[in-house]
Amino acid sequence: MKQTVAPGRVKEVTSVSNPIVKDIRALALKKTREETGLFLAEGLKLVIDALDAGWKIETLVASRQKLDGELLQKTAARTVANGADLVEASEKVLAAIARRDNPQSAIGVFRQKTVPLEKLEPGREGAIVVLDRVRDPGNLGTILRTCDAAGIKGLVLVGDCVDPFSLEAVRATMGSIFAVPLARAGEEAFLSWRKGFSGLVVGTHMKGEADYRAPSYARGPVAIVMGNEQAGLSDALAGACDALVRIPQVGRADSLNLAVATGLMIFEARRHALKLGAGS
Repeated sequence: MKQTVAPGRVKEVTSVSNPIVKDIRALALKKTREETGLFLAEGLKLVIDALDAGWKIETLVASRQKLDGELLQKTAARTVANGADLVEASEKVLAAIARRDNPQSAIGVFRQKTVPLEKLEPGREGAIVVLDRVRDPGNLGTILRTCDAAGIKGLVLVGDCVDPFSLEAVRATMGSIFAVPLARAGEEAFLSWRKGFSGLVVGTHMKGEADYRAPSYARGPVAIVMGNEQAGLSDALAGACDALVRIPQVGRADSLNLAVATGLMIFEARRHALKLGAGS
């Protein structure tokens, strides 16, 4: 028997000192996100992307001035029907929550969702991306978007990484955080998982001698391991790779941006997989 969901409540809020607003604004803090398991998604597109992907919404803060818009109306009705609360807010309240002027018309409060590392399923020709202590939310967001665009089967965050559910990181994903399975693991847990991974593990490293295009990515599932923006891969993760590679450079720059380098690795691995698929 299908369980009936009680509709959510509709509230009107105009003051930034309202307790509801204070609780939502507190989600800008990592500590609060960890304690509550909640995070913010700013913008109607991101809210709709999350709902379409099945993520659980707790509260929708919508611009009272823009609720006559058809898409926002439908999203608000959908939110209430799902049992979540609708907060009809002033522009001042929205700006306070988003922490910037000219906020978008909607901000969703969603429940965080990650998958256990062992549940990631790259498949026979698929790939996953592993990030070692990534620190920049913009890099993480861009990498998630690239993973989404390339059909990557999962992203693993190893060690002390930036919070993928920070407002800055979620913004940078442009909605792709809702499409790519995300796992978190300590270094030891990842190394233990790696022992049971039957595919190719390739990492970029300053000591890598092979060109990044050289490995046979098409021989099975691939794990692409990328290091911290400043320090690169830890010795333990580098040692766990089947191949360490370099992206050749001819200019004066001594390194590539992490998101750019990861993008090159992703699409090279996917190019091999697509060729294999075309030939089968």
